[in-house]
Order: sequence, then structure tokens, then C-alpha cells
Amino acid sequence: MDLYETLPKHLDMFIFRELRPDQQFQNQVAVAIDRICSFLKERCFYGYKSIKIIKTVKGGSSGKGTTLKNRSDADLVVFISQFKNFHDQKQNRAEILTIIWKMLNKIWEEIAFDINMTEPRMITLPSGLTSSPRSLSFRFQSTEVSDSVEVDVLPAFDALGQQTQTRPNAQVYVNLIMARGLGGEFSTCFTELQRNFVKCRPVKLKDLIRLVKYWYIEYVQPYKRQLCGEFLPPKYALELLVIYAWESMGGGDKFSTAEGFCTVMKLIVRYRELWLFWTTNYDFDNCYVANFLKDKLQEQRPMILDPADPTGNVAGNARWDLVAKEAKNCLKQVCAYNVEPWKVEPVKDIPISVKLENSLYRIGPFSMNPFLPIRHIKTKAKDLTSTPMSSCYLEWNDQILNEDQTLSDYGIFYSVTILLKEQTSWCSLM
Repeated sequence: MDLYETLPKHLDMFIFRELRPDQQFQNQVAVAIDRICSFLKERCFYGYKSIKIIKTVKGGSSGKGTTLKNRSDADLVVFISQFKNFHDQKQNRAEILTIIWKMLNKIWEEIAFDINMTEPRMITLPSGLTSSPRSLSFRFQSTEVSDSVEVDVLPAFDALGQQTQTRPNAQVYVNLIMARGLGGEFSTCFTELQRNFVKCRPVKLKDLIRLVKYWYIEYVQPYKRQLCGEFLPPKYALELLVIYAWESMGGGDKFSTAEGFCTVMKLIVRYRELWLFWTTNYDFDNCYVANFLKDKLQEQRPMILDPADPTGNVAGNARWDLVAKEAKNCLKQVCAYNVEPWKVEPVKDIPISVKLENSLYRIGPFSMNPFLPIRHIKTKAKDLTSTPMSSCYLEWNDQILNEDQTLSDYGIFYSVTILLKEQTSWCSLM
């Protein structure tokens, strides 16, 4: 059954029949991964007194609950006691991976039982990003069904420690920023937050994520043959794009899968405008983090900032043009025929309020595209005063806002109240 030939009203059935994973194999994978975790914790570093595993966290599609039939991946992040900071992780992870590789290679049959596991192979980051390997990769293949699972084992510094709050302490992100790693270099330390950001979503939204990921694997990844030293966007970027579209239309599970799917395709076509971030785990309250975010969010688009790691733009340095080419093609197929997408813009709006100086009168908050000229705010505020808007100006943080500039130019990326002031005869505006 081909996705492009599936009627919009049958997409939910397509997901159910073609994309949801075999539960029996999922159970097998869970047992096998549990055995690997137990081995890593209890036996892998036997004889290495200075190395202990603090905890293991399962990420990837297996951890998030977005596994595809016949295609599953799991990130097993092992938090190492030897790593005292981000620098330790970068400097010493190659040594840790070598030890894990040697030990896994000896006992893989014992771990896999009725699942065939290929020999682990060393995986490095793309050239130019880092010189040290980041993970070990291997595959489980079931002896009974065609499903398989790719597993990456990644050693990491326990940056979060014992989480007792709903969100990390801001100092965690201060330390991350001060480590001055390449963007997203230490994202493995925040795998638990990445996983939880997706895992808590409704089943129907996860099914929409499955559909978009399937489309990406089947129709976009073949474009890899055209690439030379370049990369397609990671699937994680598409997961976040789906979540953003869903949040923008109000969330919940009472939505049309076809409409959601076409909305994501439309957003991909407008990839040059993408500018998305979340304040689930970090925000602008800490001055150091806020200053970093203001600079980061003014970087070149497309921008999809990792909700777990503010240094990581998961949409950056990728061939979105190829993804957009296929998205345009997708929108011409039967699966998108006569479907009206949601009214979702590729830019996250900022809530703005406007208050008349020396008055209780205010409007807002209303949503404002941070890349539109500030004069649009005055249009919203025209009912606050009888004075013509041509004789008024806007002020924020004791600075006059140039109407031809944007909120982005001033680093305004969060809810603020802007003052509307009436000019006096002696007032000279910059």
C-alpha cells in the first residue's frame, strides 16, 4: 500500500496497518535492551574501579513511543561517573566506547537470546564537528518477524543529576553554555528531556509523527544519493515540527490526520522561514541564558531550537531544499487531495501587550510575528488614545523602538509590555 495513493480519509487506517510496530517484537526489544542496560550497569566496567554507570536512559523512537513497523531505533545513553563535566565527556568518551565495544563483542549472544545482533561498529560525528567518536551502533534483527531495531550506545556526563523538579535548574544551562561546545554537541546529556518532550503526547499525535517519519524515510532519504558532504535534516527536527503544528491548532486528539500531515508539508515548503523554540526546560529568566538565547534566536533560519538543549538548532546546516521539493510533490498526490491544512505560520508568535503611559488602559496580549515591522504594533494600539498614531511612539526597556525595525532586532522573544507614549513638542525621536 503506497502512501501517495492513499485517500486522505484512509490515512488513519494506513498508519494502523502499515506503520504501527509489531507488539511481540516490541516486547522482545524491551527485554533485550533491559538486558543490555543490566550488563552495562553491573558487568561492563568490572575491573575499572574509577568507572561506574550512574544511570541509563532510553531515547530514540523506542523511548519516545514513535516506533515504526520494521524500523525502530533506540538511543541508550549511559551516564558515566568518570565524567565530571562536559569537557570530560568530550575528552574521554572514546576510551569508554572502546571498553563497551570490547565487552559487548564478547557477550552479545548472551544478551540477544533469540534476536540476532550484528557486530557493533564505531560511529563518528560528521567531519568537522568533532574528532572523537560519539556512539557505538548495532542492530537487533528478530528471528520471527521482519522488524529490526538500530541501537546506539552513547556515554554522557550526568548534567541533570537527580531530577527533583519539573524543569532543570537554570545553572545546568549556564554550565552548558559556558562549555562552549559546538551547537548540540552535548545534547546526549539531555536525552531524558528530549524523550519526555515527545513521550507525553497523545497517541494520535504520535501516529501523525509516525506518518511524517515514514514519508521522510520512503520519499526523502533517497535524495541522499545526491549529497556529497551534506546532510538531510534529522528526523528529530520533523518530530518537533509536527508537535509545533499540533500545538498551534490547539492540541488534543480531535484532529484530522490528513489536515495535520498536509500542514507539516506546507511548513516544510516554507522552510526558509522556520523559527521555532519552546520554553519547557529553559527560558529567559536567567540573565546569562537569556542573553545566549537572544543571540541564538537571531541566527540564520531555518531555526528549530531543541527544547532540551538551547545550543542545538536541529534544523541548521541541512538540505531542506530537497525535503521541500518532495513536500511539494507530496501535496500533489492523492493523500493530500482536497485537504485544507491548518492555518499555522512557520514562525512562533510572541505575546505582546501595549500600555498607554500614565494610564490603566492596555491591550493584549496579542500574538506578534517577531520579524514583522514594529509599526504593526501601533496599528493594534490605535484604540488606546484619541491622539493620532503619527504623534505617538513605542518604548520598551527605556529605549524608543524604531517602527521600521522588528522585535527580533531588539531581542524581544518573550512576553513583554510595551509603552505607548504621546510625543510632546520638545520630544526628539531617534
